[in-house]
Amino acid sequence: MAGPKTIRAFGINCTLKGGDAESSTDLLLSQFLARLGRDGVETASIRAVDHDIKPGITADEGPGDAWPAIRRQVLDAQILVIGTPIWLGQPSSVCKRVLERLNAFLTETDEAGRLRSYGRAVALVVVGNEDGAHHVAAEVYQGLADVGFTIPPNAVVYWVGEAMGKTDYKDLPAMPDKIGTTIDLAARNVLHLARLLAENQYPPDGQPAKFRED
Repeated sequence: MAGPKTIRAFGINCTLKGGDAESSTDLLLSQFLARLGRDGVETASIRAVDHDIKPGITADEGPGDAWPAIRRQVLDAQILVIGTPIWLGQPSSVCKRVLERLNAFLTETDEAGRLRSYGRAVALVVVGNEDGAHHVAAEVYQGLADVGFTIPPNAVVYWVGEAMGKTDYKDLPAMPDKIGTTIDLAARNVLHLARLLAENQYPPDGQPAKFRED
């Protein structure tokens, strides 16, 4: 099956800061999406906190719920990028709300019996002034895998400053070299996986996988 000519990436920024407020999460997510854009990926992103995402685990929680439109952008993309700050060693409450709403994919299948989320790769960016980046990645990626997304290797970009320090990622004079190389690696891997999945979707429900014989 032929995949799309253009790969799209959709970023969901789970900062607690709304509007145009400066956000370290927004900066790192923007840098990651810009790197994908250099390889021809179409990119878009939102700040989830600016939208009225109702609590719940269905695709549409009724009047005023902003999630159905956001969900449409998730489904229209081949790459989903989640960005979250660390609070109390955890993903932000906004990030957890997004994961809860993605839970609806567990009850939705396509014409072949696959979860609607199948065939989409994910990446994650994390910022904070405390430890917890690996824990946050574990929580978010476990949730995303549960609801049908595919995780490439080395697809977490994180920056953590000094514990209880006052310097945020957005306050740095320049991007640290290690962040730049990690963004490059994660972007290459997630794009490679997205292209593979676009060309070769998971097998229909009830059918075994077919492997190419060299």
